[in-house]
Amino acid sequence: MREVLSPDARRAIVEVARGDAPADLLLANGRIVNVHSGEIHDAHLAIYDGRIVGFGEYEAREILDLQGQHVCPGLIDAHVHIESSMVTVPEFARAIIPRGTTAVVTDPHEIANVLGVPGIRYMLESSEGLPLHVFVMASSCVPATHMETSGARLDAKDLESLFDHPRVIGLAEVMNFPGVYLGAPEVLAKIDAAGARPVDGHAPGLSGLPLNAYAAAGIGSEHEATDLEEAREKLRLGFQIFIREGTTARNLDALLPLVSPENAANCSLCTDDRHPADLLEEGHIDALIRMAIERDLNPVTAIQMATINTARYFGLRGRGAIAPGYRADLIVFDGFEDFRPRKVFSDGELVAEDGEYLGPRPQAPPHPGAGGAGGGVHVAWDELSFAVPSDGSKRARIIEAVPGQIVTGQTIEALPAADGLAVADPERDILKIAVIERHNATGNIGLGFVRGFGLKRGAIASTVAHDNHNIVIVGTDDDDMLAAARTVAASGGGQAVVAGGQTLASVPLSIAGLMSELPLEEVRDRVEAMTQAARQLGGTLPDPLMTMSFLALAVIPQLKITDLGLVDVAEFRLVPLFED
Repeated sequence: MREVLSPDARRAIVEVARGDAPADLLLANGRIVNVHSGEIHDAHLAIYDGRIVGFGEYEAREILDLQGQHVCPGLIDAHVHIESSMVTVPEFARAIIPRGTTAVVTDPHEIANVLGVPGIRYMLESSEGLPLHVFVMASSCVPATHMETSGARLDAKDLESLFDHPRVIGLAEVMNFPGVYLGAPEVLAKIDAAGARPVDGHAPGLSGLPLNAYAAAGIGSEHEATDLEEAREKLRLGFQIFIREGTTARNLDALLPLVSPENAANCSLCTDDRHPADLLEEGHIDALIRMAIERDLNPVTAIQMATINTARYFGLRGRGAIAPGYRADLIVFDGFEDFRPRKVFSDGELVAEDGEYLGPRPQAPPHPGAGGAGGGVHVAWDELSFAVPSDGSKRARIIEAVPGQIVTGQTIEALPAADGLAVADPERDILKIAVIERHNATGNIGLGFVRGFGLKRGAIASTVAHDNHNIVIVGTDDDDMLAAARTVAASGGGQAVVAGGQTLASVPLSIAGLMSELPLEEVRDRVEAMTQAARQLGGTLPDPLMTMSFLALAVIPQLKITDLGLVDVAEFRLVPLFED
């Protein structure tokens, strides 16, 4: 995707580049991390009208002597769901710009699953006028599967309407991988709608001939590889490998050994989902670069994986490198021993310095669900029941939560019963889990049991439940589960920890039940308060709300749950709670 300059702008840049007119800014005496040549070299760097015009001795209206500091391109996140930061796009930008990220490629399928095309357009509108360049991949799987109820449905025609926007650059992760390799017409139609634009993948564990078919359909990337051999097979088939290090899914340590001088150009870095605490305390893509360097990856290679490699895959011409004609999205930093941006430039403007955001702080526009017009919580409360009739002769499928991963396991075990109903068994760490449809008050509720949370009493609830974003609840008893559901409903969406009918901690997520209008720091503090409250109830997970949010994700193995019931992801079908 080539940016088009007006003839006058092009003539002016050429005039400055050849030295016949002054630059706006000269970054003097810098050490350039050159992602094109793969070297670090000394140079003066001239900037005019938001673009780099060249290396060398230039006159400039402003000169900044870097005194040997390093300069590299602004970082690009290859795949992120901004909604998972739980704040608006301007707040997200305020957090990551000081960390050196100047561009992100986002899939807004979280809000799309709640609000459809208006949700995607809201994210585009929210990102106007920011120093963070937000590129959008049109969400391909709304809903993610036929085994859940979302708030919207997008077909190929809906997606076509989005591709007219200049910042909608491709088709987002195609999670319905069985639909691709089996040739489902409605899935292939969405790939067709993307035309020559990049199409991102999402095929955890897929291998062999089905993976060949998935690649042959035109899928170009993969961020769901979790072990080395899986990533190697996908790399051999031509996928751009996005090495992910998010809040819940952390795969950098497992996948970094894949990267070599011969294949590094086909590897990128992404976060996928990062929670407020990690954004504020660990960082963003800068944290991944520090990790990679600590694990002995060549520092220039690490920078390439966070800049030019990603820009080339997505066709973002003029971004991701330091060279004449490229956007002046730049980071100034001391060195690679502790990679931390000192100055961050976006389009040649200083927008962060020493961790402080200096850019504009526009307010996010009113969201499509404001005023009760959709995107809140609509539940058929009178029809709601958490009762699970027991069959003492049968054993139940139990979801096994895995700390630090979005995959789950499953076991088959007997459940205790009371008054003819199957109940939780906190002593064995078996809790009840429910998913309540909240978009259209259909009365749907999926019921099951889960191990791994450790709660001895109380319940936790959230309207963040990938990807359908219904209400997901884990608890020890039905009364607290209902109280938790009503708590999140009262704020138009959110998360809460409840015990004895009392709310111990909560965060309101009034924007589609996904994002808060509060500052990122306050959201971080509220999330931490919920984690602490869960621990007081016996919880053992480091981030129980995040872990719970992925238990409804019916495209990640092994056993998941939606408002329609338990899903065996390997068989891609709904299965009964009790064994036949």
